[in-house]
Amino acid sequence: MFNMIFILFIILFICLFLILMNLFLMKKMNVNREKSSPYECGFDPYTFGHVPFSIQFYLISIIFLIFDIEIALLLSLIPSIYSINLFYLMTYGLMFIIILIFGVMIEWNQGSLNWII
Repeated sequence: MFNMIFILFIILFICLFLILMNLFLMKKMNVNREKSSPYECGFDPYTFGHVPFSIQFYLISIIFLIFDIEIALLLSLIPSIYSINLFYLMTYGLMFIIILIFGVMIEWNQGSLNWII
């Protein structure tokens, strides 16, 4: 038991050492205006070089990921057809689909699924 605790302590110490070493070695040292500005052949930029991020695109991608994961969970019911009672399988699948439809209706009513702002 003592040997296992000692090994875990050594692993924890090594991980902490590597994290601290990474913190000090990978620190950004030189930050100046020229290096952080966009490159335009030596001329001052006419506009801001970075395009603002669209929150609507972010929301749509998060919604896609959530529903994609739920569909993957629904597809996992297929191998369990032979091991679970058919009534329980159909009840679980129906409840899962109802929850998905309910989630889509909530997103639709909130306007999160609109592609045009």
